[in-house]
Amino acid sequence: MSKSKTKTPKNPSTTTPLSPLTREKMATELPEYFKCPISLDIMSDPVILSSGHTFDRSSIQRWIDSGHRTCPITKLPLPDTPSLIPNHALRSLISNYAPAFSTANHQLSPTRSDSESDSLSQLASLISTLTSRASNAEQKAEALGRITALSKSNPVFRSRLTESGAVSAVLRCVDSGDGGAGLQEKALSLLLSLSLDSDDNKVGLVAEGAVARIITALAGPAAATAATVLTSLAVVEVNKATIGAHPGAVRCLVQLLRTGRGRERKEAATALFTLCSFPENRRRTVDCGAVPILIRMAKSGLERAVEVIGLLAKCKEGREEIVKCEGVVEILVDYVKNGSSRGVQYGLLTLNLICCCSERVKKLVKNEGVLEICLGLIQDDNEKIHRVASNLAKVLQEK
Repeated sequence: MSKSKTKTPKNPSTTTPLSPLTREKMATELPEYFKCPISLDIMSDPVILSSGHTFDRSSIQRWIDSGHRTCPITKLPLPDTPSLIPNHALRSLISNYAPAFSTANHQLSPTRSDSESDSLSQLASLISTLTSRASNAEQKAEALGRITALSKSNPVFRSRLTESGAVSAVLRCVDSGDGGAGLQEKALSLLLSLSLDSDDNKVGLVAEGAVARIITALAGPAAATAATVLTSLAVVEVNKATIGAHPGAVRCLVQLLRTGRGRERKEAATALFTLCSFPENRRRTVDCGAVPILIRMAKSGLERAVEVIGLLAKCKEGREEIVKCEGVVEILVDYVKNGSSRGVQYGLLTLNLICCCSERVKKLVKNEGVLEICLGLIQDDNEKIHRVASNLAKVLQEK
């Protein structure tokens, strides 16, 4: 009696390698943005360069290791040690669009615990609700609320959420306007939660096109939250330039300063303060007519407005607009006398900068007794106040 051969079961976790012909065929059928701009191959590990462009990690690393310090696409200079930020959304798209191809490129997901699998299953269900045409605004808003609650308490969940490609669904909810049930507000709240997690997430959200949606929301019922999200994204230096250069970003924030209510105006001023630490954004803000609005806000007691004015005074256009505003010296001196430490610091800074460009203003400042105030503040324990008071005292003592 012949012995039957026992068949060894195939390991379900292994995948038959793709032939070169199959790989080439798949590469020609996939979207162009799946391909690395350097190698022209489908990316296995897409990363975002500080220029905002995405490359396959191995290709851009070879470019950097060869001594290049410019972006291969824009030719703009890069930092001495360029950061390579994982593009989780694109990686997920590639994996979902062509799982066989991504598996052949070692894109198998790491082994997950049961709890992580449960979280991902829950996430998949919530994302399905967000993307389904059958879901109404109330159902989508509820899904967003549940995702936000989970993401606040679970950093692993936030990471999985980003990697899953869910951000695109959230952004579509931001596009919906109010949508009923506070849909836009909840979508923006989730984006804010994701942006607070890491600098990588901030850059990734901008790369996915979040800025355009957030700017549109500045004119809607969730304007204050939209401005807060912009502030969070603008903490990263490369995002300051990207957001400021986006058509309408600064203009819409200035419009919110002009027409918004209490919290909306405060959040808009905070966003502008963060953006204006990047020099080019100061001129943009001045050109949009922000200075007179900020002076009025400062007069009404909003100290954040004085901080923004201090940054705008660092550019020539800002100083020229500031000195045109009636009563500006008296307003700034009042903050120097009665403001918080930051109000004193930025009040002194602005006075220093406008005194340097106008003898008329210098005379007005002297008449307000600011020299005597500065001499007293030189001994202040706050190093920033000490330094700016010392500089202003020197300017006022010059003949």
